[in-house]
Amino acid sequence: MKRKRRIDEETTYWLSYSDMMAGLLLVFVLIISFTMLHAKMQYDEKQTELIGKEQELEVQTAELEEERGIVSQQKTTLDEQEKKLNAQEQALAEQGEKIAIQEETLKEQHELLDKLEAIMSEQQQKLDDIIGVRADLVEDLSNEFNNSDLKVSVDETTGAITFDASILFDYNKSVLKPSGKEFLADFLPRYADVLLSQKYKDNISEILIEGHTDTEGNYMSNLELSQKRALAVAEYCLSDNSKILSDKQLEEMRSLISATGRSYSNPIYDENGKIDMAASRRVEFLFRLTDEEMVREMIEILSEEEKGQTD
Repeated sequence: MKRKRRIDEETTYWLSYSDMMAGLLLVFVLIISFTMLHAKMQYDEKQTELIGKEQELEVQTAELEEERGIVSQQKTTLDEQEKKLNAQEQALAEQGEKIAIQEETLKEQHELLDKLEAIMSEQQQKLDDIIGVRADLVEDLSNEFNNSDLKVSVDETTGAITFDASILFDYNKSVLKPSGKEFLADFLPRYADVLLSQKYKDNISEILIEGHTDTEGNYMSNLELSQKRALAVAEYCLSDNSKILSDKQLEEMRSLISATGRSYSNPIYDENGKIDMAASRRVEFLFRLTDEEMVREMIEILSEEEKGQTD
């Protein structure tokens, strides 16, 4: 009986122990399950957080790409602006070079203008002197011939002396008439006395004898006639057999006189604007003053220079 009881007690003990162990096992299972559940919840939270981070990272990446696009566009704009700025700087540099060249050219032009003005002033003084000499010479010639019996006219501006060809020549002829020789014998010494006087001889560079015709006939025949008449006058006045002038005057006049024919290139017009045929047939004595041509040419050159500068 005791033995049975003991067996029952042992059986009860092991059953209690087994229940306890089963309870402990259940507790461990519950702990493990809770732990795993908690771990899964944490994993899910981390996974959700990671997805959120990834989404945030994607958003930040998109924003970064957008920022990069903006930066790239801004860089492109800056590059273009830099190119434009470089081009402007280059243009300014070129413009500066052009301005420097223009300033140098302007300086040279000013220097040239100053030189030209100095030359003009000098030539103007010469011109004034020449005009003064010409005016005095014209006045003296007018005084010499206006009160004489010689039918000559003295141009008040140029001092040219003109006389009718009929005094010297028959119509359409080039041989001096006796009356023409008498006329020249009276005219030329008085003309030489004025031009070769101490007052003017250093100012005279040339004396011209010009023959002129009317407009009848052709140019060449009239040119030949006018030349022959001018040469006939010069030959009579300056030949070795001429006794019109003194030896000294003859020598001086030979160094000054030249003869030429003008045909009908410079006719005389009447008050109605028609050609005066009789007046056009004439012989003229003209003079040129020293440096007169040079001054005239210089004035023309300076006028061209001034025109070129204003253009």
